[in-house]
Amino acid sequence: MPEANIAVIGGSGLDDIDGLSDVEEVKLVTPFGEPSDAIKIGALAGNRIAFLPRHGRGHRLSPAEVPARANIYALKMLGVEQVISVSAVGSMRDEIAPLDIVVPDQILDRTRARPSSFFSDGLVVHIGFADPFCPRLSQALYRTAQEAGVKVHNGGTYVCIDGPQFSTRAESRVYRQWGVDIIGMTALPEAKLAREAEMCYSTLALVTDYDVWHEAEEPVTVEMIISNLLRNVAVAKKVLAAVVATLRDGHDCQCSRALESAIITQWDAVPSKTRERVALLIGKYVPE
Repeated sequence: MPEANIAVIGGSGLDDIDGLSDVEEVKLVTPFGEPSDAIKIGALAGNRIAFLPRHGRGHRLSPAEVPARANIYALKMLGVEQVISVSAVGSMRDEIAPLDIVVPDQILDRTRARPSSFFSDGLVVHIGFADPFCPRLSQALYRTAQEAGVKVHNGGTYVCIDGPQFSTRAESRVYRQWGVDIIGMTALPEAKLAREAEMCYSTLALVTDYDVWHEAEEPVTVEMIISNLLRNVAVAKKVLAAVVATLRDGHDCQCSRALESAIITQWDAVPSKTRERVALLIGKYVPE
């Protein structure tokens, strides 16, 4: 099986990544089903990169239908240690304008029925999630975007909603009162699952619109989002190509030790089927 050390999960409008050479596609099946699509693996700036379109090619999957567990597990199977997520978002602040980029540092979960853990069926694991995005990887994204001349905001709270409907005006006003900076539909459960898989995870959030709280703006439409998204994606590809060149193996990061003290269940009490399903994730912590 081919390997990659960095993955890019492409969001709306980002169905490919420029500059990959020696490209091959792999189709994987995981204990949690099939990923959104085949995964492209290639070389870029001295790194092996895996690219996965979150919604499938042609944008076939709505946010709540994305098989996030299969996606993250498949990347783990390929040896991925660092994940850069690209996500379209709406702005909840005047100072964060459409076509800006945000590298968030906090997240608020307003999803409801999305499976958000690899661990169940006789295995209890409590990971720390106080800082949901990898600070080291986020700083690399922010610094690279700055150097590329992009208007980028360092930090901010991303509220993740189920969708696929956009917010009501009442919901949007409440989120602003909560101190939220951007709103989207895809950062969760990805960020939680990446932490359980001991991967560094960060989001490059592409601002396409002001959410419906902004009375001076037209209500959010797909046409508006796509128009701004296509302009944002060109910038995102430039940032991705540049940041990949700065990332290397062997980094010292707490993300890679997220499970070290998080497994509560005694191993001999875990059912054999459960052990088999998550062996890739927790094998290094299993007593011999």
